[in-house]
Amino acid sequence: MALRLPAAMRPLRTFGLTKPSAHQVRWLATPAHPVTRDSGRGTAMVFLNMGGPSTTDEVGDFLSRLFSDGDLIPLGRLQGYIGPLLSKRRTPKIQKQYAAIGGGSPIRKWSEHQCAEMCKILDKICPETAPHKPYVAFRYANPLTEDMYRQMLADGFGNGRGGRAVAFTQYPQYSCSTTGSSLNELWKWRQRLEGKAGPLDDGSDGTIKWSVIDRWPAHSGLVEAFAQNIEAKLLEYPAEKRDKVVLLFSAHSLPMTVVNRGDPYPAEVAATVHAVMNRLKNVNPYRLCWQSQVGPQPWLGPQTSSSVEDYIAKGQKDLLLIPIAFTSDHIETLYELDEEVIGESGHADTVKRVESLNGSPVFIQALADLAKSHLTSGIACSTQMGLRCPGCKSERCAESKKFFASQQI
Repeated sequence: MALRLPAAMRPLRTFGLTKPSAHQVRWLATPAHPVTRDSGRGTAMVFLNMGGPSTTDEVGDFLSRLFSDGDLIPLGRLQGYIGPLLSKRRTPKIQKQYAAIGGGSPIRKWSEHQCAEMCKILDKICPETAPHKPYVAFRYANPLTEDMYRQMLADGFGNGRGGRAVAFTQYPQYSCSTTGSSLNELWKWRQRLEGKAGPLDDGSDGTIKWSVIDRWPAHSGLVEAFAQNIEAKLLEYPAEKRDKVVLLFSAHSLPMTVVNRGDPYPAEVAATVHAVMNRLKNVNPYRLCWQSQVGPQPWLGPQTSSSVEDYIAKGQKDLLLIPIAFTSDHIETLYELDEEVIGESGHADTVKRVESLNGSPVFIQALADLAKSHLTSGIACSTQMGLRCPGCKSERCAESKKFFASQQI
């Protein structure tokens, strides 16, 4: 992610939820009337994520889309020329990496499972917005945002029939390169597929009404799910060593040019780590480190791989890696952390990784609780989402934020 490139691209040398109080709700987070049941259509719950190729045959298309995204990898006017060349060059090696983790990324399987299970819970705890229909929209892999949107239209949303949808980012911590890019893509297809709708007899335009869950770094359910997985993994260490195991929270890195532009991601990742450590009563020593630096330009550090090497060199061999910015397994956990960082450490018996959230019932319940709070809040998006980074120059970002913040449900 321009946040950080995926692990699959590391060898490449390119470059680099509490409810707001009334006084916080301004135009940046437009108040909306609580939704009511509408003729059985219910609510579309759309999980947004980067995605990953489900098979090795999909790797080429995945990389091509990834390199074409200027929010992730800004190549300027040469984007359309350099992007395809880079993706073609990288495809054979990346196919081997996906083959090493089972022939493809499991992120689609887990995303669809998490969304479907969350919707089942929502139907019970939030009947006023039921039925809740699950959708997944990936930025670079199937199901793509365009295909998801067309499916929603085919399912009876929009096209003069209205309906409500929630864009639910599966990046708990916001970055312009991940959540921002996914929302920009969603806005683009909304404009293309519904942007010319005219007013109906009742004064509405019959389009899908969107709201956004754009960040949730310190949600209590998310924190609890992480903490329980950490506690379970710590039990694999001898009792006399358990409290001395160093917890290494690992998140995808950012080029310092993005950090200095004002991207909120580093602060929000730190907020998650702080909340998890408070839940664990700060027993173990810990550090926050960052994955997937590529190219010669400065990146946010320290890097996870070098951190492991440095601690081992100092004699600290009991290390527990915690992927704190991911909600399911994919190549960054299964290959970069497991195969490269741990596999090449020489101490796979003492350097371990916490299980990803995947099908955790605690995590899925957290998703449902978060969604219910949003659905009944009357808020289109968070106040933070409407605020551009101080150094932002993207007019597309400005228009996308303006659209989502101004939605009236």
